[in-house]
Amino acid sequence: MAPRKKQETKKTVKPNINAFISGAGLTVEQPITETIETNFMTYAMSVIVSRAIPEIDGFKPSHRKLLYTMYNMGLLNGSTIKSANIVGRTMQLNPHGDAAIYETMVRLSEGYQALLHPFVASKGSFGKAYSRDMAYAASRYTEAKLAPIASELFNDIDKDTVDFVDNYDATMKEPTLFPVTFPTVLVNANTGIAAGMASSICPFNLREVCETTIAYIKDEDINVADTLLAPDFPIGGQLLYNRADIEKIYETGRGSFKVRGVYNYDKSENCVEITQIPPTTTVEAIIEKVIDLVKLKKITEINDIRDETDLNGLKIAIDLKRGADPEKLMKKILKMTTLEDSFSCNFNILIAGSPRVMGVKEIIGEWVAFREECVKRRIYFTLSRAKEKLHRLQGLEKILLDIDKAIKIVRETEQESEVIPNLMIGFCIDEIQAEYVAEIKLRHLNREYILKRTAEIEELLRQVEEFEGILKSRTKLLKIIIKELEEVAKKYGDGRKTTIISDDSMADNDAEIEVDDSPVTLFFTKDGYFKKITPQSLRMSGEQKLKEGDEITQQIESTNASELMFFSNKCQVYKTKTGEFEDSKASILGDFIPGKLEFDQGENAIYMLETNDYKGFVIFVFDNGRISKVPLSSYETKTNRKKLIKAYSDKYTLHTIIHIKEETELLLKSTNGRILIVNTASIPAKTTKDNGGVGVMTQKKGQRILEATLYDGGLQSDHRYRTRNIPAAGSKKPAGEDMEQAKLDI
Repeated sequence: MAPRKKQETKKTVKPNINAFISGAGLTVEQPITETIETNFMTYAMSVIVSRAIPEIDGFKPSHRKLLYTMYNMGLLNGSTIKSANIVGRTMQLNPHGDAAIYETMVRLSEGYQALLHPFVASKGSFGKAYSRDMAYAASRYTEAKLAPIASELFNDIDKDTVDFVDNYDATMKEPTLFPVTFPTVLVNANTGIAAGMASSICPFNLREVCETTIAYIKDEDINVADTLLAPDFPIGGQLLYNRADIEKIYETGRGSFKVRGVYNYDKSENCVEITQIPPTTTVEAIIEKVIDLVKLKKITEINDIRDETDLNGLKIAIDLKRGADPEKLMKKILKMTTLEDSFSCNFNILIAGSPRVMGVKEIIGEWVAFREECVKRRIYFTLSRAKEKLHRLQGLEKILLDIDKAIKIVRETEQESEVIPNLMIGFCIDEIQAEYVAEIKLRHLNREYILKRTAEIEELLRQVEEFEGILKSRTKLLKIIIKELEEVAKKYGDGRKTTIISDDSMADNDAEIEVDDSPVTLFFTKDGYFKKITPQSLRMSGEQKLKEGDEITQQIESTNASELMFFSNKCQVYKTKTGEFEDSKASILGDFIPGKLEFDQGENAIYMLETNDYKGFVIFVFDNGRISKVPLSSYETKTNRKKLIKAYSDKYTLHTIIHIKEETELLLKSTNGRILIVNTASIPAKTTKDNGGVGVMTQKKGQRILEATLYDGGLQSDHRYRTRNIPAAGSKKPAGEDMEQAKLDI
């Protein structure tokens, strides 16, 4: 028996980790730039590419993973299911946790009202985008499914229209993009903050986007602003439209515009109801700000303010004190709260994995190129399937020539593996065709079945020819895209929710300045200087101080609450209020109007008009004897606009501007020595401010109007100068009348 070996005791040795890591435990100096490049840049690129910035299909990865999961669950049809179920299934694609997935679903839902065309049909409490306090319910309480418009995201996704990649654990496939049939990137709002950059894309009306895309496909040199009027928000509001600013945003992809809320005044309840707010604020933020302003006594017209939002929609109710002016109050609220707010645009989109800030036309161009590729891949996929089927049926057609021969070959073949080769030899067909023939059931080996199947050959040949023609012709490809866009616009297009308030020079909605209506005297000089002097100061003052060569052309008794209009030599009028000027003195020059009201370069003020009620007419007398009569109400605007263009006609040289409060007589003198007295009632009024007027005093070549003033009497036998019909040449003074008039004056 062999001697037993002594059992050796094994010692457990703890490994020295530092021995396996080079440089472990040592402090190494490293430039901060190198640290950022090696450690931070990887993280930054991941946030930019994989989280915060949308791609050309209009979605971020989190949106895409959720919607594709719902599509795979068959939620395009049928009833809603629990949101928790959807969230759990989505975690197979999205590793960022159930809370983030559910928040994504909430934002895409109809109930949340953040999107013009939501992709998730919701059931239950999903909160509201316009309310900070109306939180969404837990996912176990709510239900969801895909909205009908979501079908446009997945059309032909199973026909190799887009690339698929592995999910995070390589157990599933997911699409890199959706083959969207319309530019969703412009239809639904999308915002995101990445590392070192951000994206903020405002929503546009679906029908306008489709029409603009179609117009772009037909002519790439279009002006986008002609069809894509302005952004459109799901909760409405009023957009203060300035064409120049909108076109700048469309061109550069950056800029901002103002959106204000919508309100109405209930006279019976003495209450203002706000029913729409800008997309950048919340109900609570507006209410809190108004309460703060009331506490600071900057607003004194309010008794109570409350949130009355219910199932019927958003509502902020403001109870007014007795005698309060609702319009003045709302102007203050618009100015001092977020009820009027700016929306900043930053059209930053991932194109081929790289972020790019693009204008609308460039975005549409990129989308059209993307959609072309999707349609081309779909056509190629369908063409390949059609060719394969055609090839198999052409083999079946050869069997039609001798069915008995085919049966005989199969019956007399000893080994199963030789059936296919024998059929290939017997009918001169290839392996694919032989396999197809061999798989036909015995009951189908009759002439009727084979004739039905081979009848498809002609249709398949036509389809193959059509598909190959499309692939060779970009025009045909674009026609398909246009047809799909027209169908989407017809099926899902809707009217605008955000009202456009057109304004040539972006209205400045300042709250009205609280001013008294005490009397003042207004002075306006030839060189454009303005003074507002109180009666007390005027009594105590001496001679008016003026620039050398300047003179006072207008002196008007008015009040501190009147409105002023300054007409310029560039056919524009600038509006302001008397209360916006400080009280002046006779001993100073006063305010230089072109500087005070920010006139354009080289523009001068030529006439001052004062009014309280916009009644009466503005008379424009031109050198050639034509006169334009415009109702003063034509210059009244609902918004507090500071400048109006085309205030009068630029076709003729202007001689004089006269404001009349009621019909009166004008005295016109010409360089030819003639005089004409005309009643303004005989001159037709036209509401178009820049109309060329009508001929009143006939002027021959080289002649012009010398003087135009209001007639207050003083001419002997003035009936000679009056006329009933215009135009008229007027009459000259009889010889010696000037001498007689001089004697009477003495």
